[in-house]
Amino acid sequence: MDLQVFPHRILGSDRTEMLLNEIEALDGVKRTIIQGPRLPPEDPNENPKYAERRVINVHGKEIDLKVKTGRIFIDVSDDFDVSEVKDNIDEVCRELLPFGFDIDIGKFIRTQKTVSDNIKYGNGNIPDELIGMTDQSAKLKDRVTILKRG
Repeated sequence: MDLQVFPHRILGSDRTEMLLNEIEALDGVKRTIIQGPRLPPEDPNENPKYAERRVINVHGKEIDLKVKTGRIFIDVSDDFDVSEVKDNIDEVCRELLPFGFDIDIGKFIRTQKTVSDNIKYGNGNIPDELIGMTDQSAKLKDRVTILKRG
């Protein structure tokens, strides 16, 4: 099962960084995906309205934040009870999202290869964390950052 955190506001880079660090530290979180409006590639030094596009640090891994966070999808490990993980994430969100949020339980992350996956990788095996994350016209390194749990 998956969880979806839907903040009542679009998050900036600082709050996204804090929230991802807290969520990734929880037991039972297999992977986390953020979705939202894309930030333009312009240099933030030239135009201050693009200052949200920056490198964030999530558990020691530097990630180039390319979107403003509108939704967060959390893949819960099968070894954990999704309602317990939801309760833990709810506590984190109450602390970091004082303006409100919704958390839903459901299936939000693809688990089977998509047509785009087949176009990009053919019929070969691809890692589970990449299923449904591809854009056949984009380079994967420009769209996805994978944090390895250690």
